[in-house]
Amino acid sequence: MLSLPSAPEPGRSDQSRARVLIVDDSVVARAAIGRMIEATPRFTVAGSVSDARSALAFLRDERVDIVLLDIAMPGTDGLTALPELLRVARGAKVLIVSSTASEGAAATIQALALGAADTMVKPGVGSLAGKFADLLEERMSRLMEAPVSVPVANIAPPPGEALPSIPDFDIVAIGASTGGIHALSALLRALPTQFDVPIVITQHLPASFMPYFAAQLAILAGRPCDVATDLMRLRSSSIVVAPGDAHMRISRMSNGGVIRLSDERSHSGCMPSVDPMFASVADSYGSRALCVVLSGMGRDGSIGARAVLSAGGSVVVQDRGSSVVWGMPGSVADAGQATAILPPDAIGRLIAQRRARR
Repeated sequence: MLSLPSAPEPGRSDQSRARVLIVDDSVVARAAIGRMIEATPRFTVAGSVSDARSALAFLRDERVDIVLLDIAMPGTDGLTALPELLRVARGAKVLIVSSTASEGAAATIQALALGAADTMVKPGVGSLAGKFADLLEERMSRLMEAPVSVPVANIAPPPGEALPSIPDFDIVAIGASTGGIHALSALLRALPTQFDVPIVITQHLPASFMPYFAAQLAILAGRPCDVATDLMRLRSSSIVVAPGDAHMRISRMSNGGVIRLSDERSHSGCMPSVDPMFASVADSYGSRALCVVLSGMGRDGSIGARAVLSAGGSVVVQDRGSSVVWGMPGSVADAGQATAILPPDAIGRLIAQRRARR
């Protein structure tokens, strides 16, 4: 069932406000969330529907900026519908708002891997106000973060043209935040099973997410994936992800790389932070380091990327068109620190292509 939004308040133009589609089977939740959205100066309700089928029909005819999607709905559930919703949404960002989207929940990681921009827990009907309203506005505002200007150089090659060339490497270090899980999925799926270089990943997620996140990456990549522990040794053909409550640094020993964990404050304020990982890779691997910056808000990774380039290594960033938020990759590209700017699947092919020539 489709509910039309109420008329805008006098003196406030809907044309200047970001358009939001609410998808939730609870009429009470739709009404409460709709009132929260209309009370903000930046957002307006473009539509309110009770199921995924109605959402798809709405998005085929109307453009929106953000889709608020519940998971547990009659008929097609939100996770099942998510890939098709993203296909017809023409660039709209999907924010999962569901009682099942708790930290560490399998549904949360799955939603992010399928392309959701972010997730948040929907409280009980009696708590749909106050703090939740403020948090919802904050999350939507972050998703509407304006992209950084893009340099004219190093843009992804047109289809059919050769990928850029990068120097050889002994480690791949990847940093990501909002939208990064979906990008990681595309990158890792592009790597062949015989790819044997260790991969280390810092993804901005709470500690409670990490065990399931590592398990999901192992399935996607077809190779072992572990949550980092102090003094863990890097293995060929494996992936290690930073824990949610510590920075991951890499030291190089005579018999391979070793992980060291630390909890000092980072320049970005993130925990874990991409910058310490990149800086340590630059120190330990020098020109044999390849670092990748995927979708994410803020500037985490830009300081470490500078260190990697200074050491002779390579830095590849995700392009703006495929990024949910182009903050992190955009900050590196805007500073002229990107060796190449590519969509995630092309980054994976670039990595595989270089190793195949050895």
